[in-house]
Amino acid sequence: MHQVYLGLGSNIGDRQQCIADAIRLISERVGAVLRQSSMIETEPWGFKSKHKFLNGVILCETDKSPREVLTLTQQIERDLGRTRKTCSSRYHDRPIDIDILLYDDLTIDEPDLRIPHPLMHERDFVMIPLNEIRN
Repeated sequence: MHQVYLGLGSNIGDRQQCIADAIRLISERVGAVLRQSSMIETEPWGFKSKHKFLNGVILCETDKSPREVLTLTQQIERDLGRTRKTCSSRYHDRPIDIDILLYDDLTIDEPDLRIPHPLMHERDFVMIPLNEIRN
């Protein structure tokens, strides 16, 4: 079994419900959720919006590969109403965002999959909840 830390964010719609639904679907499709951070409210990062984010981090235990986790979390995003992905560093409002932050001690550098998440250390909305639950 593998340990994967996932960052969660939502800034439109019922943010708390969307994150709760994402966690439920992750536990059903990706693996057991072992830990969940507190949720924090933050300003948008990388773009302007009047909608604040609710952000948190979860730790899952999974038998899925990093690529499978990516595919599954992207499907969960679509199932919860996300219609656009970030392209060329252009961010936008979204009902849910799920990012793979860490997967065991792996380092992966592919065009569509980078682990550890390359920008996580620049983002307090990731590092604060990650540090809350990380071993």
